[in-house]
Amino acid sequence: MPSTCPDLAVSTAASAAAVAVRAQPRRLPASISFVLLAAVLFAFFFAASAPSPLFVVFQHAWHFSSSMLTVAYAVYAIALLISLLVAGSLSDHIGRRPVVLAALVLEAAAMGLFLLAHDIGGLIVARVVQGVATGVASGALSAAVVEAAPGSRKRLGALITSVSPLAGLAAGALLTGLAVKFSVQPVMWVFGVLGVVFALGAAVVLWMPETVTRRAGALASLVPRVSIPARARAEFMRGLPVFVVVWALGGLYLSLAPSLMLHVFGIDDGAVNGLTIAVLSGMGAVAPTLLGRFAAPRPAILGMASIAAGLVLLLASLATRSLALFFVGTVVAGVGFGGAFSALVQTLAPLAQPHERGELFAAIFVVSYLALSLPAMLAGFLVAPLGLLNTVEGYAAVLLLLAAFGTWSQTARARRRGRVLPVSE
Repeated sequence: MPSTCPDLAVSTAASAAAVAVRAQPRRLPASISFVLLAAVLFAFFFAASAPSPLFVVFQHAWHFSSSMLTVAYAVYAIALLISLLVAGSLSDHIGRRPVVLAALVLEAAAMGLFLLAHDIGGLIVARVVQGVATGVASGALSAAVVEAAPGSRKRLGALITSVSPLAGLAAGALLTGLAVKFSVQPVMWVFGVLGVVFALGAAVVLWMPETVTRRAGALASLVPRVSIPARARAEFMRGLPVFVVVWALGGLYLSLAPSLMLHVFGIDDGAVNGLTIAVLSGMGAVAPTLLGRFAAPRPAILGMASIAAGLVLLLASLATRSLALFFVGTVVAGVGFGGAFSALVQTLAPLAQPHERGELFAAIFVVSYLALSLPAMLAGFLVAPLGLLNTVEGYAAVLLLLAAFGTWSQTARARRRGRVLPVSE
């Protein structure tokens, strides 16, 4: 009889353990989660550029000014910035999965608002909701992709984090442009399909494993602030000029490139409008592969030099009204657009601990979206008094000066420290 008591205890413990295992929800394998998270990050930025080729269509239909067009573009980035400041580090406390899930639900709602919009006011509301959703997602998703990467290849996660947004911007602009050209109802197709994609994404995220442990301080983290982990601060400050030039260039293309095609080059074609953004972002997406053989900080230096060269060609194309030269300049600038940004992200990401990574990416995106939105909005308000061509030429000239200075300063600093290496190990 005494021997049955231990047996009973063991049996009871085993049964309890089995019940506990059954009670735990099943999660997708980390390898699958990594791919799906990268795809979700891609989808957010696909949706971010999707409205750009449609802006001219909306402008023709609703008869609003170019200034209001850039406002509709820029409010997205401002809303994104505010949500980043508020929720940028929230996922470090409550986990990546709930934050990404909330962002996907908001993004699906934004797609619905685009479908319901009938004037510039409705378009602005949709862009605001989309900006909030992308801001909530950016830091959490970027950190989750890095953390879900294979254990021996965390730099792959950082690479995908920097490439997916650029690839998404390229694909979103190009496919939306094709929809404008070949579809009778491009708005319905673009935002209807994207709404379904984000709804499905929300369902899939429910099955993904959590990559961080919950910790206290969630409410305190909602107080707007920008904080950079101590180990990453020096590199972050050195990279500020690069972030500004890269994303201010992106803002120029996303907000005013379709108007340039119409009013400077005389082309009213949705596919070409989408192609202007797709070439810049697409070259940016492949640039890390082209420049990846070089050791840091050489990719950032080459990237800034490429942006400077591309801007020279862009200014020449505007002076000569040469569309071919415009696209050559866009290709050259696009190499710098992606190469410089990717190099900085891959340098910064390993400098943060897991519980700091969401906050670090939030800081990166805060700087990036300030550069993306504020110069473009200012340019939009200058179009009326100065004219579109003069405004774009001035914008490009300022960026050229900043890119030249950035190239010189990064090269001089690297030479002083002996850090320019021809080829990575």
